[in-house]
Amino acid sequence: MQTAIIGDGGWGTALALVLNQNGHKVTVWGPFEENIRSIQKQGTNQAFLPGISLPDTISWTSEAQDAVAHANLIILAMPTQFYRNVLERFTQHISPHTMLVSVTKGLDRETHQTMTDVAAQTLGNSHVAALSGPSHAEEVARGIPTAVVAAAASPADQQTVQQAFNGSAFRVYTSNDSTGVQIGGALKNVIAIAVGISDGLGFGDNTRAALITRGLVEITRLGSALGCHPATFSGLSGMGDLIVTCTSRHSRNRGVGERLGRGETLQKITAGMRQVAEGVWNCDNALALAAKHNVELPITQLVHQILHGERQPQDAVENLMERDAKPE
Repeated sequence: MQTAIIGDGGWGTALALVLNQNGHKVTVWGPFEENIRSIQKQGTNQAFLPGISLPDTISWTSEAQDAVAHANLIILAMPTQFYRNVLERFTQHISPHTMLVSVTKGLDRETHQTMTDVAAQTLGNSHVAALSGPSHAEEVARGIPTAVVAAAASPADQQTVQQAFNGSAFRVYTSNDSTGVQIGGALKNVIAIAVGISDGLGFGDNTRAALITRGLVEITRLGSALGCHPATFSGLSGMGDLIVTCTSRHSRNRGVGERLGRGETLQKITAGMRQVAEGVWNCDNALALAAKHNVELPITQLVHQILHGERQPQDAVENLMERDAKPE
């Protein structure tokens, strides 16, 4: 297939390698010409995925029209906060019949929509799938065995994405619960910040397990209120992604939380980050969506308060432990 990836970050680059390995022609678009030139010259994406050699069979460009020309599969891999604005740069260049795959894990800041809904609305396209699961770019790029989920309303669209990405080290399952898959991907980053805070405070495995488990309850509670399948959250895009993001050394969200737990300010932490910790941006969005549907998210609420300097990490943990006793 002729494929295009909008977004030259670590995840977009890793997926370019997967598609290239599967024999597809791949063009990657990035917004900064200097980074594109650097990749072309050095054969590696030093800014976002250092240490990984990139074959010359992958093309790189900063020109929107060149990136998607003739593409019949387009991957949307932009950070949440830039997602809508970047899409608007491509509205004149993407056919409404082209298969789109959103791999961004988050919610829209203004409307709190999922990313596939934003893409469908902005581009006037009904063929939009979500690809999500426990999949750190650093490992996918190295060919470490990984399993993810391709979710779309149409079985044909599910199978198109599955067949494009499925390979010996990258296994793709299908689902019709696109919203559920994306809710799991968005909220797990917030829970990972909570786990990182716990680790930074010096708490142990018991606390980490409790936060992961109760975090999954929050994700499932919100997803169910949105009409998602509860079983989705026990799968790869729910429990699977939550576990890897809360425990991995590659997790930027867990890393942000750990530094918060050690007493650093959010401003200092984010000032030194080149890549995005989506949980920081999506915590407010998740709470706004939950309030709209009258859903309680106590862990997410406390992460929000810590991020905004309204509560100290130690106090937040004590608040969780002192909540009214109730059945599980």
